[in-house]
Amino acid sequence: MNKPLLDVLDHQRRCPPPIWLMRQAGRYLPEYRSVREKAGDFLKLCFSPELAAEVTLQPVRRFGFDAAILFSDILVVPYALGQSVAFATGDGPRLDAIDDAKALRKLRSELDHERLMPVYETIARVKSQLPANATLLGFCGAPWTLATYMIAGAGTPDQIPAREFAYRAPELFQQLLDVLVEASAAYLIRQFEAGVDAVQIFDTWAGVLPDEEFDRCCIEPCARIIALVRARIPRAKFIGFPRGAGLLYERYVRATWVDAISLDTAVPAGFAHDRLQPLAAVQGNLDPVILLVGGAPLKQAVNALRRALGGGGFIFNLGHGVLPQTSPEHIAMLAKMLAEPLNGIS
Repeated sequence: MNKPLLDVLDHQRRCPPPIWLMRQAGRYLPEYRSVREKAGDFLKLCFSPELAAEVTLQPVRRFGFDAAILFSDILVVPYALGQSVAFATGDGPRLDAIDDAKALRKLRSELDHERLMPVYETIARVKSQLPANATLLGFCGAPWTLATYMIAGAGTPDQIPAREFAYRAPELFQQLLDVLVEASAAYLIRQFEAGVDAVQIFDTWAGVLPDEEFDRCCIEPCARIIALVRARIPRAKFIGFPRGAGLLYERYVRATWVDAISLDTAVPAGFAHDRLQPLAAVQGNLDPVILLVGGAPLKQAVNALRRALGGGGFIFNLGHGVLPQTSPEHIAMLAKMLAEPLNGIS
């Protein structure tokens, strides 16, 4: 059976467009909250194949989405490189900060796949239960975004610790990027071998980078990851998400050769249609707040986005993740709208 999302990644147009949502498995779902309570610790949930597979599948079962995305976290890569990673309730991730050469030397030179075996088992479990027409998406964090957490030891509002480190110690910073490129590529290769159909690279903090640093910290590492993976998995499909990249989205697409580019909420539909869709499929970019509101504003925004981008390669998604306070009924409304034809689009 055809997989609509894979068709779009393979340069085909599908109408209606395939849909999945970033953070589609999460706190807005009562069934997720039940499993999360059972697991206790967040990392325990990520590394419990039975439970992680269940929450991966929950939104597909409930809403009939065209893709399931692996339930895990981008910080499992630093963890598998030997960095201490923990999640404090209500306070986000905590890591041992890497702020000098001595701390950098503590990292493993290669990924410890044994630590990630539960993730690969989760993929196999999901693959065996996923509907035949649904795509299984894997993912990783981009090296720059991973570095922001690894250097600061936590999430920061402005990523100044990583930006300062990159300017103050450019050679050390490049060493860290190089380790993360190799580790991320190895991780994605194993995800493909375990059964994912395509992957997304999340560069959540790409938008804070100035022009030249964007090339060095965002584009070059992601392009290298894609090249390394495709050397082993020639038909590997990639979605890139350099959130906040603005006008640099086009440069990213041309340099990385992603199959689709995921857009944040601020990207104008006209720019996406005129400059990006001729190069790759586009994914996005409904405002998560409109999904939170629901009703007429949601219907209007969804139809406008479909009319703007539905004439080409298009995957319907959000500009970022589902907000935890979103009603599942609004998401059910969205899924129903996407399953129906739209006047003026055939």
